[in-house]
Amino acid sequence: MKNKPISSYLNVDEFKQTAEKSLPRMVYDYYASGSDSQVTLSENENYYKNIKLMPRGMIDVSRIDLKTSVLGVDLSSPIMIAPTAMQCMAHPRGELETYTAAKNLGSHMTLSSIATTSVEELSEHANGNPGWFQLYVFKERSVTINLVKRAEKSGFKALVVTVDTPFLGRREADFRNDFSLPHGLLLKNFADLPLNKVQGGLNKYIGSMVDSSLTWTDITWLRTITKLPILVKGIMSPEDAHIAVQNGVDGIIVSNHGARQLDTCPSTIEVLPHIVRAVNGRVPVLVDGGVRRGTDVLKALALGAKAVMIGRPVLWGLATAGHEGIERVMTLLSEELRLAMAFTGVTTVSAINSSIIWNPSSASKL
Repeated sequence: MKNKPISSYLNVDEFKQTAEKSLPRMVYDYYASGSDSQVTLSENENYYKNIKLMPRGMIDVSRIDLKTSVLGVDLSSPIMIAPTAMQCMAHPRGELETYTAAKNLGSHMTLSSIATTSVEELSEHANGNPGWFQLYVFKERSVTINLVKRAEKSGFKALVVTVDTPFLGRREADFRNDFSLPHGLLLKNFADLPLNKVQGGLNKYIGSMVDSSLTWTDITWLRTITKLPILVKGIMSPEDAHIAVQNGVDGIIVSNHGARQLDTCPSTIEVLPHIVRAVNGRVPVLVDGGVRRGTDVLKALALGAKAVMIGRPVLWGLATAGHEGIERVMTLLSEELRLAMAFTGVTTVSAINSSIIWNPSSASKL
């Protein structure tokens, strides 16, 4: 199946099937699994199916424009690439291929701290414009400071601070597989630290480095060491969203870490409209988790997201055919979005709003 033409893939799930067959079991499980009973992992995708779109007719939809922008980043469509770890497990060139896909499509990627490509390597590949950098705040603040300074020097334009990992979630597949980096791969942003020498229990070791005492005062501290915009990733509570804005963040990413942290928490699309209301337009709100169709993208935008970020679909495309696989995945999602916009009677991203979501109580008032 992996050898079939990329153009013959018709949806994200077909890429996932190929990735599952071609990747080593330990690697596939690391990418695909969630925590505990994986209830939220299913809900991230399934809840989208509970949201119904309202078709509209007799509207000129002969021209559909997908372009938008987020924090000064121009996008050809409102689909961005979320940070995902250790991409060289999926393809020898890993994060470099992901960047190439993003650039070719006019999209945007965020590099994970836990990457198999360093900030410097990606910057060189990207001619000094590598995108955003995802940051964990470590107990050893010198490690965090070093990463921030290197990201700034390498041309990254924003920090995406993950705030939902005081500890790592219990991912049973990784315990079962005794997950470790495949031979020859390194966490390139930590080349001088002992975590690159850990063979088994890598997740546990990384988790032990992350600061579980992190509070909003640490966002204030980050402001003292960088002038880059700061987005916080991992917001699921409207109250936390409000506090984040009060603490001066530049953007919010609604995320439950791909359902890899607290199991049985809500899906991201379920809480999105509540967080959008709490933020009240003060900063852009993005969302990740469970996006597998263009209709999912449209629903997220209708409920207030400025754009969506995709993680696992990118990995499935990367594992299948490098940057060409990712480009096909993202093109399919954009084409599906364009069609869904036409069917709901909207021609620009800025025109998308909650009126395209079916609401029986509102309809009964007409």
